[in-house]
Amino acid sequence: MAGRLSHVGENRAARMVDVSPKPATERVARAEATVLVGEAVAALIREHGGVGKGPVLETAQLAGIQAAKRAWELVPLCHPIALDHVEVSLHLADQTVEIQTTARATARTGVEMEAMTAAVVAALTVYDMVKAASKEVEIQQVRLLEKSGGKSGHWEREPQRS
Repeated sequence: MAGRLSHVGENRAARMVDVSPKPATERVARAEATVLVGEAVAALIREHGGVGKGPVLETAQLAGIQAAKRAWELVPLCHPIALDHVEVSLHLADQTVEIQTTARATARTGVEMEAMTAAVVAALTVYDMVKAASKEVEIQQVRLLEKSGGKSGHWEREPQRS
């Protein structure tokens, strides 16, 4: 059963959640994204590290880190959070770029949006970097993998079954 929508007020208007009564605790969130680049683009990345615009994975990593720090500017009801750490790692596997992100902060609210924003923007950057080489590139999946901290404690996505 789903819980209530915390960003919808009693009058059904959007609202920013008041986190002032909450204690600051360590918050961690992990997310992932998958970008299907195809065989030809994967070979370009594997052999040359990049395409005409530059190094694909390194550029996407930096974009993801920067995006996590700015999630509050992109998502209207997201709180600004001073992040203690952001990690964005990209791995070229067969015909996909696998993106894993982690956001960490000591805060009154979670860092799921920061981890997810990092994954989304890293995926968009991969797309932007390679779109001239192929129109078939596809961002296939973005999802939260795990979160911890705060009143709700630890949550982890069930592993996918083959």
